Parts: sequence; C-alpha cells; structure tokens
Amino acid sequence: MLRMQNQVVIRNKRKYIKDIAKLWLGKETVSKQAKTVNQQELRKVLDYVATRKHAMRNRALVMFSFASGCRVGEISSILYSDAIDADGKVRNEIRLRAENTKSKEARTIFVSEKLQKELQQYAKVYKPKDVNVKLFYSQKADSDGFSANTLTQFFHYLYKRAGLDNCSSHSGRRTFATEIANKGVSIRVLQKLLGHKNIQTTAIYVDANDDMLRKAVNLA
Repeated sequence: MLRMQNQVVIRNKRKYIKDIAKLWLGKETVSKQAKTVNQQELRKVLDYVATRKHAMRNRALVMFSFASGCRVGEISSILYSDAIDADGKVRNEIRLRAENTKSKEARTIFVSEKLQKELQQYAKVYKPKDVNVKLFYSQKADSDGFSANTLTQFFHYLYKRAGLDNCSSHSGRRTFATEIANKGVSIRVLQKLLGHKNIQTTAIYVDANDDMLRKAVNLA
C-alpha cells in the first residue's frame, strides 16, 4: 500500500512540474538540468572540502556558487579587487563586467551577509600582493586563477568525490534560484538576479521540490 501511495505522489509531482512548464514555457517538456542540492548534501560537500588541500578557498568557491547564483564563467572572471576593498573588507556589491557575462551586459551581484562572512574568512588567509589577480587562485596562490573551463571541471570532480550524483558547476546556480523562488520572491526579481534576458529561461531554473509542492497545495 505504501509503495502504491509513493508512486501516486511521484506521478502527481511530475504532472505538477509539467503543468508549470506548460504554463510558463508553452510546452510540457523541460530539458535536463543540473541537480539542485539540499542542505544535507551541501553539508556533505563542505565536510569533504574541509579534509582536503585549499580548504578555505574551496569552501569560499562552493558558497559563492550557492549564495550568488553566478555562472561559473562569471565566478572565474572576478578579480580580488572586485570583491575585497583596500582595507581588506568584503564588498556588499560586486560589479560584473559586460565582457564577462553570458548576456554581454554588465550587472551587479548583491553579496548577502552570509556570503560576506564566508569571503571574509577567505580574505584573511589569501592576501595577494597584486589585488588585480583573480579572486580565486587555481593550484598555486600566484597562479592566474581558474578559467571557466577549469572551474567547471573543479566542480564536476568535487561533487563526484563528495559522493553527489548528477551535479555540475550549474548546481549552485539552480539551487540558488530554487531557494529564492521557494521564499516567494517574484520571478521578475529572480530574472534580474540571475542575469537572464528571457524570463522563460528563468522559469526553467526553478526546481519544483517537495517543500514548494506542500506550500502550493496549502494555498488551495
């Protein structure tokens, strides 16, 4: 009986997602997306990071991905001076240059208090002499930093070694979008935060999780 009930829930959940996709996108199918990550899975990743080399940098990278909603290419383009001021304090806004965004339009990343605290810890241990180097160095502190490609690979292998399946460098961005939507923030606001030109693209990013489904039915 329990198995039959679970199957009904799964079917209903799939139907709900299809209905949302049809409403927002005008079609019932949504392309395969990177997996969103729950708090337990994120903790698993951070626990793994804590045991490895470059633990502070890697933690800052993971938290930046999940708390900013940036694309991996945008993260890899940020300079130290973009995020950390002359006094060593984390800025509450980071300006992305037009040439470093997918839309080729400059935009501002609003740094949450939580992310500021994470980056401040990183800034305490990483203080390059040249502040115009990348915010996140790669294998050596004096390196040119990650490229979009090498950072994509970094996240792929990080999730794999931490024991998470179907995750990629886009998982942080999708999780960010889903959590914001789950708090009732307008999709128009979310569109601006993610830097999408088309609101239909924003709709694809939001994963209809169980918590969202519960809140939805309680509105009836």
